[in-house]
Amino acid sequence: MTRVLLVDDQPLIRSGFRALLDLEDDIEVVAEAADGLHALALARRHLPDVALVDIRMPHVDGIETTRRIAADPALAGVHVVILTNYGLDEYVFHALRAGAAGFLVKDVVPDDFLHAVRVAARGDALLAPSITRRLIHRYVSGPPAVPGATRTALAGLTNREREAVTLVARGLSNDEIAGRMVISPMTAKTHVNRAMTKLDARDRAQLVVLAYESGLVTPGHEAPPG
Repeated sequence: MTRVLLVDDQPLIRSGFRALLDLEDDIEVVAEAADGLHALALARRHLPDVALVDIRMPHVDGIETTRRIAADPALAGVHVVILTNYGLDEYVFHALRAGAAGFLVKDVVPDDFLHAVRVAARGDALLAPSITRRLIHRYVSGPPAVPGATRTALAGLTNREREAVTLVARGLSNDEIAGRMVISPMTAKTHVNRAMTKLDARDRAQLVVLAYESGLVTPGHEAPPG
């Protein structure tokens, strides 16, 4: 059963999403909140698999809510999906940097919404890396600036892990990475997961952001053909 926390300051939006989720046998809405502070308390109480979080809310907004969830070891299993009316913008980018697994525009069609909740619950990134690249290209400028611990972790990646991270940032799936690196899909997944652990990335979306911010991948440069 996928457990969901709904966080939005508009009751009508919450009730609409809840109505969709309540129709599904494998999804349960465990709580609702109208602001980030209440959401954090409910997340700690219920430990949902997915938190659907509005990006603009009173008191504590969606970005700060995401940051606090990502920083709390007790909430490591909570996957935040940002809800926005605005599509690709700097708020979404900042939410990804803060640890969000992805984002949904509020006018998403019901089938895509339900699919997104299930994808996020599995721990997969709910954001095509190609979209992340567009955000990075738009909002990351100047020389890479990453914490010393991250630079050390990057230096600790094996050559194969580094290659796998680069291919993730280029938008390749595990199967495509396996084909490019001439390895099995399971081995590709292992390289990606080990890199995520070393870099303290919660999911593939955050791994992509880190790859660009660190300078490991440069916007506009495509991977050579395999």
